[in-house]
Amino acid sequence: MSTRNASNEDDPVIESRDQLVAPMQQGEKPKSDWQIGTEHEKLVYKRDDFHAPSYDEEGGIRDILLSLKDFGWEPVEEGGKVIAMAGDDGTVSLEPAGQLELSGAPLRTLHETCNEAGRHLAQVKEIGERCGVGFLGLGMWPDKTREELPVMPKGRYEIMMRHMPRVGTLGLDMMLRTCTIQVNLDYGSEADMVKKFRVGLALQPLATALFANSPFTEGKPNGYLSYRSHIWSDTDPQRTGMLPFVFEDGFGYDRWVDYMLDVPMYFVFRDGKYLDAAGLSFRDFLEGKLSILPGEKPTQSDWWDHLSTAFPEVRLKSFLEMRGADGGPWSRICALPAFWVGLLYDQTALDAAWDVVKDWSMEEREALRNAVPKEGLAARIPGGRTLQDLGKEVLDIARAGLTARGFLNTGGDNETGFLQTLDEIVESGKSPAQRMLDRYHGEWGGDISRVYKYSF
Repeated sequence: MSTRNASNEDDPVIESRDQLVAPMQQGEKPKSDWQIGTEHEKLVYKRDDFHAPSYDEEGGIRDILLSLKDFGWEPVEEGGKVIAMAGDDGTVSLEPAGQLELSGAPLRTLHETCNEAGRHLAQVKEIGERCGVGFLGLGMWPDKTREELPVMPKGRYEIMMRHMPRVGTLGLDMMLRTCTIQVNLDYGSEADMVKKFRVGLALQPLATALFANSPFTEGKPNGYLSYRSHIWSDTDPQRTGMLPFVFEDGFGYDRWVDYMLDVPMYFVFRDGKYLDAAGLSFRDFLEGKLSILPGEKPTQSDWWDHLSTAFPEVRLKSFLEMRGADGGPWSRICALPAFWVGLLYDQTALDAAWDVVKDWSMEEREALRNAVPKEGLAARIPGGRTLQDLGKEVLDIARAGLTARGFLNTGGDNETGFLQTLDEIVESGKSPAQRMLDRYHGEWGGDISRVYKYSF
């Protein structure tokens, strides 16, 4: 989630609809400037007893963050507390229950992206040795109840945690118990954005199946392969989902603005603090009728903040965010951007991917999205084939797209090698979750603590 630590004094008040559309329009870039931003979260645990460390305890989340100063990172504070570290590789921040996230810097190639992830993981492993902590690459805590998890000192999280139970039954699980990998990608024009958005939404269930990695809840199998994905189905229907309007004629920046204006607010950031605006209307804010700030109109930063509070399967800001994957270990951190860059950053690949999904109805897309958390690659796509069958076809398209990009590392290898772990998953038909379940019912003997041996 986004990190704010200061108010912008040179922040224009929004006076026209053009200012609402501007963030999306300003995201347009020529293909030569397209970049890749990868975000990945990991669960943090104490090695002596596997508990999730609090913010303040010795060797806890604050100490982990501050230890990054040894690698050149600089603290970001909110209310006098360190909530993130900023550096050349992006931002390391804390999620609601102390999940540690790297929001990576925008980079040109997958080779650079994977090197960035490698540097980060090496740094946190070294810090983990000092602090007595380990890191789990999973989509959800496999054994912790909500009550066993700490809450981090960020104002927006306090507001969201109060609001979540009003709008769904699983929102607190989303905040406290889950982890994801996502990739942020550029577009060249409004039409390019629309096509990428549609392909991204339609194929998000395939990404969920390939990365499904959350089959346990409170120490037992939960009946799902991606329980993290299921959680989003009952978090907040006004800000989640598959967005049928994206596939309607005329979709573009203006329609996205209308959607975001209909998404209820969470907060307003003023004087270094988050003010609770949960459930209020940004449309009222535009008219100076927000009850908590009567007579005041929003600034451009307020709109940017609001754009970060919708959580659909694909999200538009000044770039597109692909949001369907569970958290995972190092190899899959590199695989997710490879999957989407291969499909979306080469025109021939993008056209081929659209041809695969363009005739699906909205009902078929929704049915697939609803089936995937339990069924994974065995879920049926329109026409009767399985996602495993589709996966082979789509990975071939992505591979061709990466080959066409022609970016080589120092050893002369192109970017297609980052798809290898996904090739293996599709070939076997087994998601990471299914492999863990096999271990749980086999060599682990039903002992969920064995999962801690599968850290980063």
